[in-house]
Amino acid sequence: GKLGYFDASYHIPLIIRDPDFDPSRANAQIDHFTENVDIMPTILDWLGLECPVQCDGQSLRPLIHTGAPTGHWREEAHWEYDFRNIPAGEALEHRLGLTPHQCSLNVIRSAQYKYVHFTNLPALFFDLVADPEELNNLIDHPDYQSLVLAFAQKMLSWRMNHDEQTLTHLALTDNGVVSRPSPRYAPRRSTP
Repeated sequence: GKLGYFDASYHIPLIIRDPDFDPSRANAQIDHFTENVDIMPTILDWLGLECPVQCDGQSLRPLIHTGAPTGHWREEAHWEYDFRNIPAGEALEHRLGLTPHQCSLNVIRSAQYKYVHFTNLPALFFDLVADPEELNNLIDHPDYQSLVLAFAQKMLSWRMNHDEQTLTHLALTDNGVVSRPSPRYAPRRSTP
């Protein structure tokens, strides 16, 4: 089965038939990071409907029509995996010394690097250009420490930005509950 953090489990081609088909874009291949959360906003965009502010994804329509992202587009892919209920999960939990609540991992993957953070196991860091098979964990390699820290910080920021969204954009006022929608992302700041 496809489990864990390996690219082979999560690098899934997304094939879209564009209802606004432009023959000059036939068989176009886009190499930007997309995620499953982009599918609903894309469908709503094609239908001319607003995407709920709580939605994590973005419409792929501009990317499909021009081949280039517009606005704030992700530079990494992110995914989470909860492995407490996989077949033989209890044996895995026992072998790793984990409780069911500790059986999860989060991944942030850029074009070149992948950082994997476990709830209660050592983290992993791979240079995917030098090691596409993800066999050489560089988490403790001194030459990669600044990158490991940067990826851990990016993951934490991403997690915080995508926390529970149920009551997002609502404010309690003297006039009752008021909706205050705002964009999810501010313009990018350069990083030192």
